Amino acid sequence: MDMSKINRPRFDNPLFVAIDTIDVQRAASLAKAVAASAGGIKLGLEFFMANGIDGVHRVRAAAPDLPLFLDLKFHDIPNTVAGAVRAVAPLAPALLTIHASGGPAMIKAAREAAAEAAIRLGIDRAPAVVAVTVLTSMDDTDLMSVGQRGPASDQVLRLTDTALAHGAAGIVCAPTELVRLRARFGAQPLMVVPGIRPADAARGDQKRVMTPADARAGGADVLVVGRPITEAADPAAAAADIAAEIAAAELTGAA
Repeated sequence: MDMSKINRPRFDNPLFVAIDTIDVQRAASLAKAVAASAGGIKLGLEFFMANGIDGVHRVRAAAPDLPLFLDLKFHDIPNTVAGAVRAVAPLAPALLTIHASGGPAMIKAAREAAAEAAIRLGIDRAPAVVAVTVLTSMDDTDLMSVGQRGPASDQVLRLTDTALAHGAAGIVCAPTELVRLRARFGAQPLMVVPGIRPADAARGDQKRVMTPADARAGGADVLVVGRPITEAADPAAAAADIAAEIAAAELTGAA
């Protein structure tokens, strides 16, 4: 597929804060706290299952200018995924995730449903459908345990090929795969990267991680940071520190 025809948003600020909680009041408070430093907020399955569409509206009201990354990782038959995309389209997410392993027909159905819903709802830009490749909590041993061929970087490459060929705007990948993916697919696909940890932060359950500055230098368009910000004593300050680290790295790289 011609990537120039794919809906690919661009973000001036690549830092998206992952707000992973079922407490809608805490989520709204976190969104408001990081609004001055973040480029967007990410709400995922845990939050959505507890609070639904109304909960998303409440969080967005706390930070109305921040783009929304709705990370629900749809994975089902094409018709069901298309219906799910249409159901959340009124939230006008900038980014919406599906699983690349759902296959070509599912990926195409999600992309078409997003475009059609945007026209029907009069939304300026359709949600950009990005495909999850290999979860950052998985390594080569984990892949083997579910019958997939490793190493993880090769599986990411195969799934990226499939996703981009069938209409995804980009992919979700670990930061350690960025350089190889950019070399293969160029600058156009959107690269959304979780597993971002400042050098002094704990890894948690992430197995393939990188610092914000290194991931940005490697070609990440969106840097997803959760616990190092949301579990910090001062989330606003933590977000500001990471945003400053990214900005400083970009100035150094441009010099």
